[in-house]
Amino acid sequence: MVGSGFLCNFAAMEASEYHIPVLLHPSVDGLNIRKDGIYVDVTLGGGGHSREILSHLSPAGHLFSFDQDKDAITRAQCTECPANWTLVQSNFRYLKNWMRYYGIEAIDGLLADLGVSSHHLDEGDRGFSFRTDAPLDMRMNQLARQTAADVVNSYSREQLRTIFRLYGELHQGNRLAEAIIKARGERPIQTTGQLQQLLTPLLGRDREKKDLARAFQALRIEVNHEMDALRDMLTAATELLSPGGRLVVMSYHSLEDRIVKNVMRAGNFDGDVQQDIYGNSHSPLRPVGKPVTPTAEEQASNPRSRSARLRVAEKVDG
Repeated sequence: MVGSGFLCNFAAMEASEYHIPVLLHPSVDGLNIRKDGIYVDVTLGGGGHSREILSHLSPAGHLFSFDQDKDAITRAQCTECPANWTLVQSNFRYLKNWMRYYGIEAIDGLLADLGVSSHHLDEGDRGFSFRTDAPLDMRMNQLARQTAADVVNSYSREQLRTIFRLYGELHQGNRLAEAIIKARGERPIQTTGQLQQLLTPLLGRDREKKDLARAFQALRIEVNHEMDALRDMLTAATELLSPGGRLVVMSYHSLEDRIVKNVMRAGNFDGDVQQDIYGNSHSPLRPVGKPVTPTAEEQASNPRSRSARLRVAEKVDG
């Protein structure tokens, strides 16, 4: 039974819209939870998904919830936390290390809600959004050394171009990089306002906000090494899952989704399906159902869910 203090704490967090859980029930349903199983939520955020998972577990089950952001961990702490729930303040790329630390050899399911939380976007002083003028930070882990200001002020023209084209999928990547190189030669670019003012004239008016969001997304991905962390986590999750265990992932842009899709379909990042002489796939995972997207109702109540895509896969026996 989950303690009342735990429930009250999470209720307060949700009321403040720290982070509105996306595709809450489809994602938790995708885990196909066994009440005495071991589960991992690698993206605690506001705790909505973790709370829902815990509601399906008996005292014999256990949930590990990860978040590298100290704010999320602090807000989730409670005076009457259930004994079958463990908070881990860490990047999810270290999943395997932490499971080894806790003596866990296998898990029955893992849920990942990728991307940036509502809290990060709304808290202006973290520098994740162009909607408020703030220091150009973007670190999810505030103990990390590199900030977005470090990236825009020290990366080469080619590095910046690659970031905008690869992580932001912006065809203007070269122009954006050129503008940054020129501007920082006159004075360092230190705030989101400076960067917005610099990039806006280079973007089409009909897509200005969308492309600005993509430019900021590209920098955030680079600052937090999100693609490398995602690959490390998916590799560890695939190894840790018990036969029949479920991997549930929500992605928010095509680069993330492509990696997730390839791993679930082929068991590798390239999507190259290996088969034996009989045509049987060697992939350790099997996709379950079709990708799920938010309903029109959810998109209207939570606009940040619009780009979400939910995929589910199951560990193959043997």
